[in-house]
Amino acid sequence: MSCTQILRVMARPPLLYSKCRLVGFMSARHFHISTRLRTDGVFKELTEMRVRTPWIEALKKKQEEGIDPTKKSDIAATPSDRDLTPKRMADSYHRVVIPLAQDPWLLDNYLNADGHIRLGTILMDLDALSGVIAYKHTGDSVTTVTAAVDRITINHPLKEICDLELSGQVTFATGRSSMEISIQVAKAPKQGGAPVHKEDVLMTCEFTMVSLDPNTKKPVGISPVKIETEEEKRLFALGEKNYNTKKERAKTGLRKQTPNDEESDLIHAMWLRQLEYHDPNNPLRKPPNTQYMSTKTLHSSQIMQPQYRNRHNFMIFGGYLLKTSFELAFCCAAAFSHSRPTFLSLDPSTFENPVPVGSVLYLKATVAYTEPAITTTTTSSASAGDDNPSSSSSSTRVQIRIDSKVRDIEHGSTKPTGQFNYTFLVERDIGVAPQTYEEFMIWVDARRRAGEGRGADGGGVEPGGRHAGERGVRVME
Repeated sequence: MSCTQILRVMARPPLLYSKCRLVGFMSARHFHISTRLRTDGVFKELTEMRVRTPWIEALKKKQEEGIDPTKKSDIAATPSDRDLTPKRMADSYHRVVIPLAQDPWLLDNYLNADGHIRLGTILMDLDALSGVIAYKHTGDSVTTVTAAVDRITINHPLKEICDLELSGQVTFATGRSSMEISIQVAKAPKQGGAPVHKEDVLMTCEFTMVSLDPNTKKPVGISPVKIETEEEKRLFALGEKNYNTKKERAKTGLRKQTPNDEESDLIHAMWLRQLEYHDPNNPLRKPPNTQYMSTKTLHSSQIMQPQYRNRHNFMIFGGYLLKTSFELAFCCAAAFSHSRPTFLSLDPSTFENPVPVGSVLYLKATVAYTEPAITTTTTSSASAGDDNPSSSSSSTRVQIRIDSKVRDIEHGSTKPTGQFNYTFLVERDIGVAPQTYEEFMIWVDARRRAGEGRGADGGGVEPGGRHAGERGVRVME
């Protein structure tokens, strides 16, 4: 049958298809068969634990009941007499092996154009796993959401494609609404059940989850963890330390307190230096490798589709926000440096308001800070004609801040949904400089995070600007 004949047959009414020879051709294509699609990029086992109801059924139920699950209600759904007996850490332990080395089609979801593992996809899996672990601890009578992610760094970069083991458990919970979940990503042992060696651990991280009443959206108490071993005692103490650090950070944040004396002196000195740059009688000019913060931003907007919904169907799960914010941050760092960035860390980041399915998500990426930092001491040699004044190093750590907000589809009210902070290494000697007061506050906040990161990593940057243990192996981007 020629192409022209096929087109003529397909133009006939559907009822005539059974009378033509094209029926055998079309049935061989299996147009009537559809399999479950992995549309959200999350490992299937984790997706099935997160999404339990097809979207069409959840939407139909919502329309029939006439109740919007995203809105608050005055009637609590969580039983007041539910069991809050302390639970063992091991009770919430969950382990998943992603067979990347065994399944080339699965690997398709985890590779970028250069054959490197996509960190954004791993971040989605980590958040999905934290949700599975949280519900093993709390049960299904509450709604559990991601509240924060602590610092994530690459401990041992991948140098080959291998199966990955994701595992974790609740390590800190005192009976309040929040819990800390510790997760690690490692090369999967070749023998199932064998212990993971330290050098095979790719990364470790902590997620803070908060339990809410499904109707009122108010925090509800959960079972505390029961400490049984010395290792569990250590993990609990670390979680308590992280909890207190977050509380202290909130108290001393720039929304609560003005910059300290050292920061104020830096801001004033940088402002004076910029006045000199614009003084026609002063030979000093802005270094050619320094760019103003206002010119180094990227924006994105996208509608939130149901494929990325959470366990309760009408909100987007936090892992998708991590993935999209990371990929925008990567693009921003690349555009800023005109080079391929290497991921160093996800710095402590927070989730604020939920993102409903069908809403519009707006992301803004800003180059917030570079290290070595561009200050008065690092730019003083510009007047002598030095084209590379900020440092003798050819590498720069670049911190990208992602601010997110959400609007309903009618573009009504706007709410902030979270702030995410990523640090990359670029093979360029380049810096960013703030100009307005708002930009100076962004710069100061990022400078504080960089200081906290150096302390968390054991201090110090190797010659050339690299962290100890970071050799620039771009296996995760």
